[in-house]
Amino acid sequence: MIPAVAGRQPGIELDVTLHATLESPMPSTSRSSLALAFALFLAGPAVAQPAGDPVRKFDALAAKAFKDWGAVGLAVSVVKDGQTVFAKGYGVRELGKPDPVDENTLFAIGSTTKALTAAAIGMLVDEGKLAWSDPVTKWLPGFQLIDPFVTREATVADLLTHNLGLANGDVLWYETDLSPEEVLRRARFIPIAYSLRGGFIYQNIMYAAAGAVVASASGMPWERFIKERIFRPLGMSGAVTTLAETRSKPNVASPHDVVDGQVAVIDNASVDAVAAAGSIWAGVADMARWARFMIDSGRVDGKRLLQPDTWASLLSPQVLLPPSGFYPSAQLIKSPWNAYSRGWFMTAYGGHQLRFHTGSIAGMVAIIGIIPEAGFGVYVLGNLDHVEVRHALMLAAIDTWLGTGTRDWSADLKTIYDGIAERQTAAIRRAEERRVTGTSPSRPLDAYVGSYADSLAGTVRVERRGESLRLITSSKREATLEHWHFDTFRGRWERRGGGRSTVTFHLDASGAVRSLEMGGRTLGRVAGTH
Repeated sequence: MIPAVAGRQPGIELDVTLHATLESPMPSTSRSSLALAFALFLAGPAVAQPAGDPVRKFDALAAKAFKDWGAVGLAVSVVKDGQTVFAKGYGVRELGKPDPVDENTLFAIGSTTKALTAAAIGMLVDEGKLAWSDPVTKWLPGFQLIDPFVTREATVADLLTHNLGLANGDVLWYETDLSPEEVLRRARFIPIAYSLRGGFIYQNIMYAAAGAVVASASGMPWERFIKERIFRPLGMSGAVTTLAETRSKPNVASPHDVVDGQVAVIDNASVDAVAAAGSIWAGVADMARWARFMIDSGRVDGKRLLQPDTWASLLSPQVLLPPSGFYPSAQLIKSPWNAYSRGWFMTAYGGHQLRFHTGSIAGMVAIIGIIPEAGFGVYVLGNLDHVEVRHALMLAAIDTWLGTGTRDWSADLKTIYDGIAERQTAAIRRAEERRVTGTSPSRPLDAYVGSYADSLAGTVRVERRGESLRLITSSKREATLEHWHFDTFRGRWERRGGGRSTVTFHLDASGAVRSLEMGGRTLGRVAGTH
């Protein structure tokens, strides 16, 4: 549900066992810095419209890219000047089955949900029910972060910009069965990673808090608000707000990932515990309606649902990002600036200000790009984990309809992502080479059996199963642990198509097993557990 930084990792955008996301703090950004960055952008006149039939041209590009990237299913819609000018599916909903993808096939839209949450907050601002500068605690009295100063100073606007100073907290909701209320309660255990508003680390938990603010200020749950205030007036009749609602729908894509070198169907990963961060499912036909709404300054059929200043604030830079933009595609775009607004990334491309956002949740991908001043928008959905053809199709659609270039984005980006995949494979190989053979656990296997807990990550249990150990999370996710070396074990999770985790046990001075380290977190042994 967050921006893909490197390669195709499972989960929400970037996975290192516990799904950490963007973790590179950056210097504090002032408004003058943002203004200076935009002064570097030369708007210039729009490039002339391309000759020929853009629909036929783009269809051929998309069909070839679909094949070249080995996608399972894709759907693309394009909006121009208030009309949906392209909406088509490619491939199948599920590998091995004939049902085709079409413009109404439901996919998880992941973090592109965030822009709808930000718009919901904007609507409540317009109605005078809350203000951007309201303290979060005004609407969520139980809201608490690890730092009392940050708790007191955090505003509603801060929930939408990923720069409150918190480390990533996805361990709270990904692959757990925690309730939304418990996820927010445990937010008080997320470590501080940088000073308030002094950096950028992607934060799904704070968008969940924004959904709770919507509920508190409006008197209705976030899910109902989105349906009544956005889906219904925009005519998004096929869209749903949670994974649970897709189970009664006939035209739904299944997620896929590479498992043991082969593309395979995997289990859906629910985002419902942090719904406002990324739980919506929709087809590209409905998401084209959302794109038209945002392009038309928050209006639908001439009726304004967002006031002009509020709409503009949603698409204006709030946090300046490094030149890398956190996306490998930025290497090719070479924008003089990159920023984050409220539910949107921003960059410069082809003489235009491009607002875009990705969405990724195990086995599903999405991207939206809009250029309001050109009346243009594009939306891509797919059902293979981190198939980055989405970036290529977004940029190719801009070139096709706005005449901004002729680059083969699919080929060039595939070269970059293939290189990333090769480096990741090499890193895994190096890790294998560092394994020390001929070692044994320092204690009998029964000594490692017990429960291990951490305030943020919760509790896991280690059990003895024959000559192996079994790791079981509180949400019943399981992995068989095989000895790796010394007191380190490695196992593969049995849900979501796999994924390996390394677990290292630590002993105290007396030789007793006192803690377990996994995914960068240390869980202490619960006294008296065996």
